Amino acid sequence: MAVRVVVAGNTREETEAWRCRFARVVPGIEFMAWGDDDTGPDADYAIVWKPPREFFPRQPGLKAVFNLGAGVDSLMAMPGLPPDLPVVRLEDAGMARQMVQYVLHGLAEVSRGFDQYAAHQRAGRWAPLEGIAYHEWPVGVMGLGMLGSEVAQAIAQAGYPVAGWSRSQRQIAGVDTFSGEEGLEQLLARTRVLVNILPLTPDTENLLNHRNLAKLLPGAYVINVARGAHVVDEDLLALIDAGHLQGALLDVFRHEPLPADHPYWRHPRVRVTPHVAAATLEDETVKQIAQKIQALERGQAITGVVARGRGY
Repeated sequence: MAVRVVVAGNTREETEAWRCRFARVVPGIEFMAWGDDDTGPDADYAIVWKPPREFFPRQPGLKAVFNLGAGVDSLMAMPGLPPDLPVVRLEDAGMARQMVQYVLHGLAEVSRGFDQYAAHQRAGRWAPLEGIAYHEWPVGVMGLGMLGSEVAQAIAQAGYPVAGWSRSQRQIAGVDTFSGEEGLEQLLARTRVLVNILPLTPDTENLLNHRNLAKLLPGAYVINVARGAHVVDEDLLALIDAGHLQGALLDVFRHEPLPADHPYWRHPRVRVTPHVAAATLEDETVKQIAQKIQALERGQAITGVVARGRGY
């Protein structure tokens, strides 16, 4: 009997679009679109992105669930998710290159003064700034998983001193690494540009608060490409207004789309982008998930399985 996979996206249109992508390129597997009435409880695997609340109680026979994204915080919080069901996240799938470009863009803008040149252009002012001194722009990367490690190494290759922090100690060529609570203190104290790529867990929620952000070097800059709930918005804005932080580039927010009345939209030292730092690329995603399903059916181990106790 063919392997049966149920696909559940955020909307019916999204669900059917992903089902068609998988069905076109993966032979020997039956892909079914989730429906309120017509999807039976006998799928072998699930591929999901923000599925409905009743999804897991109606799929008791699953061997594993694949998340259409690297971040699994919303999936892990779903009611009815069996505690022993393997949850598999995307690994890169074309996201690392995009994340690197986004972070390097933000880093170059603040360290090279491109934001100031934009203001000069609007004023019709020809005013070259002093050349960059790379050693004056130490970067700290919070989160050293697959994406964070790629970003940290790219920053080092671009000539900036870079350090990284993670829950457990990591070794990355060209990157000073820290771990644990003491390591976080050390990272923040040496950082002028803070890049957040952490997974969202109960331990990391609200981690970028007044207490921690105030430990950054004076005039520091924050780039957040992880989750909005890492940042205490009021604390970030207060430190910018007080002059301790010079600004922030934010791609993720507690509520998305970002509400029209949120102060981030109007703040002159905050740049907002609509969760686009690293989009899921369709071809790479289909290939990666299909290969993992096939490996599981052969009884082989796969990578990307979430450690349920850690949440990532």
